[in-house]
Amino acid sequence: MAGPLAGIRVLDLSRILAGPWATQNFADMGADVVKIERPGEGDDTRKMGPPWIRDAATGEAVDAAYFASCNRGKRSVTLDIATPEGRAIAHRLVAASDVLVENYKVGALAKYGLDYASVATINPRIVYCSITGFGQTGPYAQRPGYDFLVQGMGGLMSVTGERDDLPGGGPQRAGVALADILTGMYATSAVVAALFHRERTGRGQSIDMALLDAQVATLANQGMNWLIGGTVPKRFGNGHPNIVPYQAFATADGHVILAVGNDEQYARFCAAAGRPELADDERYRTIAQRNAHRGTLIPELAAILASRTTDEWVALAERVQVPIGPINTIDRVFADPQVVARGMRVDLPHPRAGTLPSIASPMRFSETPIEYTHAPPVLGQHTAEVLRELAGVDADELARLKAKRVV
Repeated sequence: MAGPLAGIRVLDLSRILAGPWATQNFADMGADVVKIERPGEGDDTRKMGPPWIRDAATGEAVDAAYFASCNRGKRSVTLDIATPEGRAIAHRLVAASDVLVENYKVGALAKYGLDYASVATINPRIVYCSITGFGQTGPYAQRPGYDFLVQGMGGLMSVTGERDDLPGGGPQRAGVALADILTGMYATSAVVAALFHRERTGRGQSIDMALLDAQVATLANQGMNWLIGGTVPKRFGNGHPNIVPYQAFATADGHVILAVGNDEQYARFCAAAGRPELADDERYRTIAQRNAHRGTLIPELAAILASRTTDEWVALAERVQVPIGPINTIDRVFADPQVVARGMRVDLPHPRAGTLPSIASPMRFSETPIEYTHAPPVLGQHTAEVLRELAGVDADELARLKAKRVV
């Protein structure tokens, strides 16, 4: 059964993470994603190891695990678009594609005839998605942009980390490249929306995605707290600016997260913990009251949570339907019964490693389920196949292109 984007072809001129994250989503959903890479070099993330994907026979390092995180299901074509021959082939691939995703510096692709204005003359139906640090307009448009930089500039680090008045206080970046990943997710949504528009009108369009825009957009309640409340949000460590209790607590043998989202859950927790009076106390009856009196409530709760083990609290939470859970290390995540039951690890055949583990997509379709068939490609794995199929390159021409290092 074909995926929801079966029949759509994506020309992927992106590298590192934000663009490849979006194009991996398209591949998961059944699109034919053709990844264009520099001959002999490839995507930068192929070299961002260790750890390495290793050849099953020789042990030789093939690619970094980083590359495998965002390039599943694609076909790799090596092509030097800086050469006239490479540009001509790229234009043929444009003509055969529905979507183009790129993350070059603003204006950099114009000299290759691969900017939106040029591409649209070749294929007016194409959906062209540009991903940059700061967008195609504005005073920062020409600046290089990286996830870490944007997490800082976009406000995320100002609300991430321990409170300034506590040991270890200060700004922290998220443990994964959230600005990149969120931009990739927004890009996925934008491209699918543009394809839907094309189905109705027959017209393609350009999409301007910026890491900084995506980071600002996903400030969510913290951004609105500032816009409406007028007070600059601060770091709360593992606490929450609006909801109490909603943080990590030490237990007798580790830590748990108590994430109480409403007053009913809070009352159930207090009753199950043997302290119902904390739910009846006028200071703590509602979320707003608990927020106002967090200074007295949190120490009370800390003492309660410290009286039992992590497993005891998790078992109690299961019985009374209160959100309590452990803080898992990554190895425990993939051993978690729920994660296992949901099939979040998939193993894919790899041309050199034999079998390669991958992390499944969280998108679950009832009619067009995702099928995992292709591991992240080795560099240039599909060059001959794709150029023959989509650009009409025969064996003799391919040999000439290889000799000139165009492919």
